Amino acid sequence: MKKIVIIDGQGGGMGRQLIGAIKAAHPELTLTAVGTNAIATAAMIKAGADRAATGENAVIVASRTADVIIGPIGVVIADALLGEITPAMAVAVGQSAAEKLLLPVNTCTNVVVGVAETGVGALARRTIELLEGLL
Repeated sequence: MKKIVIIDGQGGGMGRQLIGAIKAAHPELTLTAVGTNAIATAAMIKAGADRAATGENAVIVASRTADVIIGPIGVVIADALLGEITPAMAVAVGQSAAEKLLLPVNTCTNVVVGVAETGVGALARRTIELLEGLL
């Protein structure tokens, strides 16, 4: 079984929606939620994450052994998510051998040029399609 890690920060809204959608489509999968803060982690637990942890070291450790990492594109950009992504987190995710499904969220000062604004629900559905190809 693949080790799937969902990383989110801020209020955990994107991670919550992703976990809910993935669990609805594939209840057999074990999902590990890693929040950059306790609020994000709590939101993902409430959505049905099987395991959860919080903070920089949790991101680093989870990235080492993950087969798939899912989260906003900011998880690979130091100081993204209003500073919640530390340089060490960005490096850990970026250097991980895991497949990365990064959602193009155009917020703060990072904008992915050429990517249309898409709601999180549509992004979650597309993420599930891509994840199914990796399973």
